Amino acid sequence: MKVFNNIVETIGNTPLVRLNKIGKGILKAEILLKVEYFNPGNSIKDRIGISMVEEAEKRGELKPGGTIIECTSGNTGMGLALAAAVRGYKCIFTTTDKQSKEKVDILRALGAEVIVCPTNVGHDDPRNYHQVAERLLHEIPGAVFVNQYENLSNRDAHYKTTGPEIWEQTDGKVTHYVTTIGTGGTVTGTSMYLKEKNPAIRTLGVDAYGSILKKYKETGAIDMTEAYPYLIEGIGQDIVPGNFDFKYIDFVEQVSDKDAALMCRRLAREEGIFVGFSGGAVVQGLLQMKDQFKEGDVVVVILHDHGSRYIAKIFNDDWMRDRGFLKDEPITAKAIVDRKQIKELVSASPVDTVADAFRKMKELALTQLPVIEGGKDVGSITENMILHLLMENPYYRDTKLAEVMGKPFPYVGLNHTAAEISKLISKENSAVLVKTNMGETTIITEFDLIEAMA
Repeated sequence: MKVFNNIVETIGNTPLVRLNKIGKGILKAEILLKVEYFNPGNSIKDRIGISMVEEAEKRGELKPGGTIIECTSGNTGMGLALAAAVRGYKCIFTTTDKQSKEKVDILRALGAEVIVCPTNVGHDDPRNYHQVAERLLHEIPGAVFVNQYENLSNRDAHYKTTGPEIWEQTDGKVTHYVTTIGTGGTVTGTSMYLKEKNPAIRTLGVDAYGSILKKYKETGAIDMTEAYPYLIEGIGQDIVPGNFDFKYIDFVEQVSDKDAALMCRRLAREEGIFVGFSGGAVVQGLLQMKDQFKEGDVVVVILHDHGSRYIAKIFNDDWMRDRGFLKDEPITAKAIVDRKQIKELVSASPVDTVADAFRKMKELALTQLPVIEGGKDVGSITENMILHLLMENPYYRDTKLAEVMGKPFPYVGLNHTAAEISKLISKENSAVLVKTNMGETTIITEFDLIEAMA
């Protein structure tokens, strides 16, 4: 029988898969994707998790019943948690609040304690996830802070596994190696091995806008004016980790949050490859670097993790739209209603007076009300109408709406676009009504329309 003794023995030997549709006609080289979500923890970080644990054991730092502490964007924590489950260790992970909820939930499902820290604080801030991990190390007896950023077992794992696999899988024909850069372990360790085999192999790193690594590669200077918040998870830095050796990196390209997120969706829909944020980033970077490749080149691209960890983010239309990543798509009535904080319809009755209607509008900061009778839309009243009525005759304040109300607001369907809705909104008609999938009626005002398009 061919049987593995435990789950960590299944780590590695991930497949190379051709990129077929994306980049066709643009990329002249053969593009091979090394799909790391085939690892048991669905990411390339499984490789370093077991490596760092074994090295800590050899050094005598990690002993039976000990606690593993790590600051992680999620995937390294997963690799460590798998190793800890097999070997019987506890885990405490610090992460940042920009990481996906799915990552945090997975780590907790494996028995780890997860502490979520703010993203937008300096590296030396005591709330920084690295600083919190350092503090826990001194507070917990028998704890080991594996520190993937400075722990050279990180890049050693890739020197021993990822590099040899790429070399063997391409029969030594690889000409370019492309990966995102974060802790420095994947890019440096793999490149060290490949360049030992063939110094002509070029290593290309993909960084995020908001990271300092590209500027550091090009100038050797740590320029903190380059650092600002970004959304891509698991890549880029506001420090230069010890696992980096930039002499093994030939070029660094930067990509935007939007382009990386949209490329994730393209990979899923056009190639059937369901990857996470960094996977979209590296393929986007690959396209941006198209002039680096020629016909006959064999380019190996690392896809780090699985898209299931980003369901609530890049694969969620509302999340994407809220960040302006789907602005090119038509905005529908459904999208406008979904983003409204108050969806419940506020209305008036035909027997209400003008003063009653104005009082309700004032209390709720509304500028118009549909007039509803017996569940039917029978009319409307607006601030502008009330102003003109009172200017004409102050006694109109006691008049019932049935005598002075305007035409009912028109109804639109959930699939009506913002452009179609805007044609219905005018000085005479300040809103439209729409029925939700639950059969409830709500209103779309001129303000709602502007807010959705702004």
